[in-house]
Amino acid sequence: QVQLVESGGGLVQAGGSLRLSCAASGRTFSSYGMGWFRQAPGKERAFVATISWSGGRTYYADSVKGRFTISRVNAKNTVYLQMNSLKPEDTAVYYCAAARDGSTGFDPREYDYWGQGTQVTVSS
Repeated sequence: QVQLVESGGGLVQAGGSLRLSCAASGRTFSSYGMGWFRQAPGKERAFVATISWSGGRTYYADSVKGRFTISRVNAKNTVYLQMNSLKPEDTAVYYCAAARDGSTGFDPREYDYWGQGTQVTVSS
């Protein structure tokens, strides 16, 4: 069993930056594919970014490409999402997710474990 705990959310003005962290329990973190998703009120959970177990492969949603960066430090069991040039449409609850089979997919159903989410609010 893996537990994921997100932190780093908050209120920021448009154009600002935030860095989200996701701390994972468990000894097999380094073998998991990790992803970030977000869910705005009244909308479905949407893919943001994903990273392979080694960190060698990363993928982003078109809406965040060039602004967000996903990274991981396996020695710390932590994955990060650096968010720059934030826009009001980035406002959502952000979730960290882990895939046991190392998947780096875009579909939430490919992920086995989820954090509780952290709120990001971008004011205009």
